[in-house]
Amino acid sequence: MQFNQTIPNYITEITGYQLGSLEAKIAVAIVILVASVFIAFLADIIFEKVLLHYTSKSRFKCNNLIIAAVKRPIFYTVVFLGLFISAEVLYAGNVAIEFLANTLFSFLGIVWILSLIQVNKILFQHVFSHIVRKTETNMDDELLPLFKNVISLLIAFFGFLAILKGIWNLDIGPLFASAGIAGLAIAFAAKDSIAQLFGGISIYFDQPFKIGDRIEIDGGEIGIVEDIGIRSTRIMNLYNNMIVIPNSIIANSRIVNYTSPESTMMVKVTIGVAYGSDVGKVKKILYGIAESIDLVLDDPQPYVRFDNHGDFSLDFAMIMWVLTPGEKFTVIDVANTMINERFQEEGIDIPFPTHTIIKAN
Repeated sequence: MQFNQTIPNYITEITGYQLGSLEAKIAVAIVILVASVFIAFLADIIFEKVLLHYTSKSRFKCNNLIIAAVKRPIFYTVVFLGLFISAEVLYAGNVAIEFLANTLFSFLGIVWILSLIQVNKILFQHVFSHIVRKTETNMDDELLPLFKNVISLLIAFFGFLAILKGIWNLDIGPLFASAGIAGLAIAFAAKDSIAQLFGGISIYFDQPFKIGDRIEIDGGEIGIVEDIGIRSTRIMNLYNNMIVIPNSIIANSRIVNYTSPESTMMVKVTIGVAYGSDVGKVKKILYGIAESIDLVLDDPQPYVRFDNHGDFSLDFAMIMWVLTPGEKFTVIDVANTMINERFQEEGIDIPFPTHTIIKAN
């Protein structure tokens, strides 16, 4: 920051008082300095006795913490502005005083950077953490410290650049270029971790599934989602084994969610009977079996379909609905067991696969 005659000219224009003599400049500088100190202490008292008094009674603890974090920087800002204006009046163009003022404002900038970082921590600790605790997934709980640290680093980085450019008038272009090169090097070295991180973030915002959903991903892996983390998702498969899948793979995979948006699931059981069987009788038996299974829902109503004239059998399909995907295999087992028993009782044959071989002479 450079000293010039701008502020003395403003003072002369506003007050009509010429600052020609040294005594006049000293008098004005003292008045400005005393006024700035008075305003700083007045602001400090207002923060201490008024704002903190009322925020301490609030149910939001973060209010008084934020006020306490910015109270001291505001005090220093008012005092330093008074010192700067006073020095502007007395020593416009003095290189040593200009360097001292720049040093003081750099200190003030550091104070504000630390204060904003503290405010950032308070918000994440008392506001955002309260919000993410209401969600089912643990991913946002894991992302919260990451976002907090990233924002703190950005505050420190851009605050440092503001000090260099705004106070010392230095060229910050090379710093941006160096930061870009360093960022590319880090991104290349940690590309797998970054891919998993962004895969986790895309899962968090897109929400193709949630904890407790039964899903199937490319490759045929089926299981219940146990946990969704920053780097990976954990699925408990049908054999009660935990499968850990990197989020970068899940984010680029085709996902079948058997639970969402509805947990009800269709169950299809196919059966073939011998040619010559009574189609109406077969349908009646299959309807009776479907309606007798407790886990099968009445709505949607189960139905039986004559699917096909197969190579060696008449093919039927029983279509049933269950409340949750976990009941599917139980219903298939019960239905097939009852089909086998009822067909034996009614004399309905379930044919073996047969092939006719014609031998040419």
